[in-house]
Amino acid sequence: MAFVAAEAREFSGLLRNAEKIVKLDWPLDFASKVWLNGRMAVLVANGPGPALAGEAVDTLKEREEITALVSTGFCGALNPALQPCDIFVATEVNGIASCPAGSSAKTGKLLSIDRVASTQSEKTDLRTMGADAVEMEAAAIAQRAQQWNVPFYCIRVVTDTAAESLPLDFNRMRDAEGRFSRARILVAACKRPGVVFPELIKLNRRCNDAAKALGDFIAGCRF
Repeated sequence: MAFVAAEAREFSGLLRNAEKIVKLDWPLDFASKVWLNGRMAVLVANGPGPALAGEAVDTLKEREEITALVSTGFCGALNPALQPCDIFVATEVNGIASCPAGSSAKTGKLLSIDRVASTQSEKTDLRTMGADAVEMEAAAIAQRAQQWNVPFYCIRVVTDTAAESLPLDFNRMRDAEGRFSRARILVAACKRPGVVFPELIKLNRRCNDAAKALGDFIAGCRF
């Protein structure tokens, strides 16, 4: 199986559950083989958005046989019932059906777009499209799974609720390739340090907790 995320940190909880980890020298931001419950899986991350996610999956296919694709990582809630650290298993991504996983997760439709839904008002607008959560990579992965005729799973964890706005417009923090620029984030935060830095610290802690919850959930799944 292959798990695809945007950032390596989204795998931190899963790596804590791994029996063995082998780093791979691939032209991606992150690539490793891990063993979970005695089975080998490949983890790759290459940045946010469909283009970088597609590049990660294509690189993976050139080097390994793919038996199933799992889109994983963080997501934002559009459904007000979803709370931080809730595990969200998509029933479909942009109209493409995905496989069920686990029994304790929240389920629903996932909207995959090439931008960060940063504000409460934008999330409210996106909710009218019938989706329960939003993220940036799953559509590209789902399309390739459909094309290659392999099972597709989408297992996400909520980091921000439908009622919350993020401390920065992270769309402005992306570089020419689409990756988040830490330098841009720092410069933007320094313009309103008393407001932005505490919120970024809060978000970072929540992401750490969410990654742990996600890793524990996936480690307990039997695909």
